Amino acid sequence: MREMPKNGAFDDNAILACLKGKERTLALRGGELVDFKVHQGVYEPEERINDVYFPLGAILSVVARMKDGGMIEIGTIGREGTSAVPLVMGSDTSANESFCQVPGKAWKMPAGTFRTLLAESQVFREFLNRYLQAYVNMLGQLVACNRLHSIYERCARWLLMTQDRVGSDEFPLTHEFLAIMLGSRRSGVTVAAAMLQKAGFIHYQHGIITILDRAGLEATSCECYRITAEQFGDLLSIRPAAADTSGRDKRRA
Repeated sequence: MREMPKNGAFDDNAILACLKGKERTLALRGGELVDFKVHQGVYEPEERINDVYFPLGAILSVVARMKDGGMIEIGTIGREGTSAVPLVMGSDTSANESFCQVPGKAWKMPAGTFRTLLAESQVFREFLNRYLQAYVNMLGQLVACNRLHSIYERCARWLLMTQDRVGSDEFPLTHEFLAIMLGSRRSGVTVAAAMLQKAGFIHYQHGIITILDRAGLEATSCECYRITAEQFGDLLSIRPAAADTSGRDKRRA
């Protein structure tokens, strides 16, 4: 039996939240609630896209993989958006690999249903266009960030972006996975994370990151976090107030 979202669950995703009445009914038709696990695959390069996903709590990563097996994150998708960017652009395949970065739920919608909504709902199209513009701008900003900024700054930026999308002070993360996302050696990420913890900005234990001082992380991050956050604007305003840890002292002994 398909798992259906609870009342109001669609409002946890900025794109789905715009749907009302018959449009929301169409979005529900044939779709289902899925529970993503860490590293669970979403798309493989050049494979046909049969379904699209709207994260309700999960965070998905889009990565570029090199011939030698190395990879780096080039895009992050959370509750502000959807995995359907290739379809919006008119393609039926993805050029890159994507998988789950942070576990959680997402709404799975058949590609055919998505295309119908795209064609019939002006408000849906407008929200997607707005998201697409912010997403493309984010990709360009991250290219510059990965080339010009230190691992310490980029680590702070990545943690802030992830917190915005997961809507929680706490989320699972290993140094190995963070190194992959930042395209850096694990040793460098370990040092950067240790410095952030020593500064009291985060707490890391047993593969779980807890944001203790958001204001401190924002001050540490390069300007790329602020620029990308402003691009998404109120698409990220669905972040629960609990995710804002500015000025909160939760340091652990």
